[in-house]
Amino acid sequence: MASNPPGKCCFKGVKHEGSSSGKIIKIGEIEAYVQYPDNSSTERGILLLTDVFGHRFINSQLIVDQLAANGYFVVMPDLFAGDSVALDEADTVDFSKWMTGGYSDNKRAHLPAAIDPIVETCIHEMRTNYHVKNLGAIGYCFGSKYAIRFLKAAETRVDAAFIAHPSFIDSNELEDIAGPLAIAAAEKDEIFPYSKRRESEKILERVGMPYEITVYGGVEHGFAVRGAVDDRKVLFAKEGAFNQAVRWFGEYLG
Repeated sequence: MASNPPGKCCFKGVKHEGSSSGKIIKIGEIEAYVQYPDNSSTERGILLLTDVFGHRFINSQLIVDQLAANGYFVVMPDLFAGDSVALDEADTVDFSKWMTGGYSDNKRAHLPAAIDPIVETCIHEMRTNYHVKNLGAIGYCFGSKYAIRFLKAAETRVDAAFIAHPSFIDSNELEDIAGPLAIAAAEKDEIFPYSKRRESEKILERVGMPYEITVYGGVEHGFAVRGAVDDRKVLFAKEGAFNQAVRWFGEYLG
């Protein structure tokens, strides 16, 4: 694997302060948080694929709002059909049970068979009904796998991707990418440690697509979404990762 499966660090974090200003809509049966740029243009779009805390997590909503302020139409879908993890209950969650749908009423597992159709539907909606011409994907932790899976040569795909502290990405998924990829990595990360960073770098060298891997020192897995921003080095890294994404899409989405 190019990154290890999710672990306990994927269920830890700090809730950020702030009020979001986007809207919750429905894309078919999928709930999504949506935000427009100031000019209301949907020509440049970003599909944000979340960590286990989902689309209603204020930290992620604030990131969506910031991306929109930088000129992007952003859609952040509910990947978990209402079964995202609550931050204040995360310590009690058994990851394997959650992944296999053990906490949901319909026992829906959070695996590609369930997640891929959600991503496909959102991409189709953004391309056709919202007329997005240049589409990027951002994946945080859990969501990074799906940003990678849809950065490939297929009818339903994105044009460029940015992922932060990735998890659960198979080597063959990384080998299949057909577009530019940027990665924000934490120095201290059991899920994406040094060995996996080097493995990923070697794969990306072979693939030949534009890429970059930036390692942020002194921070841990999850820093780009749910790090403790009262810690100056964490705040610096979080803002750095966000600016990295904006710079990347400014280059590859136009």
